[in-house]
Amino acid sequence: MTAQAEAVVIGASAGALEALSAILPALSTEFRLPVMVVVHVPSDRRSVLAELFRAKCKVQVREADDKEPIVGGTVYFAPADYHLLVEPDKSLSLSSDEPVLFSRPSIDVLFESAADAYGPALIAIVLTGANEDGAKGMRAVLELGGVALVQRPDHAFARAMPEAAIRLCPGAQVMALAEIAAHLQKV
Repeated sequence: MTAQAEAVVIGASAGALEALSAILPALSTEFRLPVMVVVHVPSDRRSVLAELFRAKCKVQVREADDKEPIVGGTVYFAPADYHLLVEPDKSLSLSSDEPVLFSRPSIDVLFESAADAYGPALIAIVLTGANEDGAKGMRAVLELGGVALVQRPDHAFARAMPEAAIRLCPGAQVMALAEIAAHLQKV
C-alpha cells in the first residue's frame, strides 16, 4: 500500500517552460500539496519562472525563500544559483554549496532532501533536460517508498534527463505530460 502523498518535487532543464506549462496550470484551486520545482537556469540572471507561472496557475506560485515553512497548494521555484532543500521540519532552505552535475540549483539535491523529509509520501517528477541531474535523487525517492514519474523521452524536448532517470529507476512510471497532470489531479 502506498502512503498518502504529502508533497511533489519536479525537476526540469532544457524545454522546461513547455513541459511545466502542461502540468502546473492544470492544478486546480483544490490542489492541496506543495510542489517544489528546480529548473536549471543560468546563474548570472534572475529567474522569472515564478512570475510567468503565477499568471498561468490557479494555485499559489512563488520563488522559494530560505527558512520558509512549506504550505500546501503552493508551487515553489528554486531561485537562480541556489540549491533548494526540504528540511526535516518541512521548511525550505537555500544553499550556495557547490554545483552538482554543473547545476545550482540541482534536482538531485532537492529530491534527496525531500525524500528524507517526506519518505513514502513524496511524488518525484523528472521532465525534459539535457543532463543526468534528477536520476540519483529519484532513486532516493523510490528507495524510501515514494512515487517516481518520468516524462516520456520521445515526447521531451531533451531526452537525456528522462532517459537517465528511467535507466537508474526501473520502478518509475513513464508518462506523457497530460498523464502526469492527470495523475497529480487525483492525489
